Amino acid sequence: MSQKGLSGFFEEYLKKDAIFKDKKALQANYTPETIPHREKQIKEMAQILAPVLKTEKPSNLFLYGKTGTGKTLSTKYVSSQIEEMASKNEIPLKIIYVNCKLKKVADTEYRLMAHLAREFGKEIPVTGLPTDEIYNLFFESLDISNKILILILDEIDELVKKTGDRLLYNLTRINSELKISQLSLVGISNNLTFSESLDPRVKSSLSEEELVFPPYNAIQLQDILNQRAKKAFKQGRVAEGVISKCAAYAAREHGDARRALDLLRVAGEITERNNLQKVELDHIDEAEKRIERDRVLEIALSQPKQFQATLYSIIEVSSQKKTLIFAGEVYDTYKKICIQAGLRPLTQRRLSDIISELDMLGVINAKIISKGRYGRTREIKLAIPQHTQKEVKKIIEGGLDLS
Repeated sequence: MSQKGLSGFFEEYLKKDAIFKDKKALQANYTPETIPHREKQIKEMAQILAPVLKTEKPSNLFLYGKTGTGKTLSTKYVSSQIEEMASKNEIPLKIIYVNCKLKKVADTEYRLMAHLAREFGKEIPVTGLPTDEIYNLFFESLDISNKILILILDEIDELVKKTGDRLLYNLTRINSELKISQLSLVGISNNLTFSESLDPRVKSSLSEEELVFPPYNAIQLQDILNQRAKKAFKQGRVAEGVISKCAAYAAREHGDARRALDLLRVAGEITERNNLQKVELDHIDEAEKRIERDRVLEIALSQPKQFQATLYSIIEVSSQKKTLIFAGEVYDTYKKICIQAGLRPLTQRRLSDIISELDMLGVINAKIISKGRYGRTREIKLAIPQHTQKEVKKIIEGGLDLS
């Protein structure tokens, strides 16, 4: 398309009758005025954190549940309400939210502690100081502030995966070193078994209070989608049955509200791109294919090299066998891939942990089966379409430098 032609395209685009009224209402970072079907969790969270309004340290709190079950949304809602009340009553409170998946913020112990110290006005170099010194600077600046700090660590399992649990151990012990201020931790995890892998001392300190967020069912997802669709779309732009189909798809995928909202948003974008006036049922199917492909490719790109080598091995063994495959077969192939990629092979037990995480991410289905006196093994099946497997392999070959 020529430059002149492109200018014409944009002019035409601006003249189009948009189907969206406010697309932000379908995005993950949007906080609605009310959060349907999380009233119980929100009330419990408010009760646990409320002592801060009497300048008392709240208990540490650990929230867990699968992706898209409203953990982050509910936490941000409750913390914003507490902040508002604290400000109104001049209560010395500070709330810091950290997404532990973010690179350059929480991918090393140094970076996270430097980020926290900067929140209290300390100038910390990007690298160079001993980590213990960063801790001391943070402790000192927090104590001088004379505030109660609620530190929210979202995707806390990602932090421990990258840094180990020493950092959490130090943070859960910080109050014994503070003379004036206090710190409470709120940890959020999608991994239901995460706390089991922690040092017992960290686990008992972190999980003083626990809240579980169960998956949404299809009816609950319909309520959420109806609430957001009213804000996101102009009237009459969503065909009958579209909301219930989105909800049914997401209920099938572990009751993930974020996925349901993504489906509806992408279906709307497909509708607009094709100059159509209404989101129809077949647009949901198209959106589902597009999201699934993008999600799997993102996982392949973002995972550490050992995860990539494991997934590559599963794809390799699956392409050679039409029947189900087993963990032992994957491990044999994985060791060969490690040699090619110059990686040090992990033990079979550690590989089993990675297989569990890939199962949790929905890239594979892994089921433990008994082989009688020969013990137990994992039965593995790929959960990604054939055409996407080729793209994933290509990405991993680049990442592991496999020729």
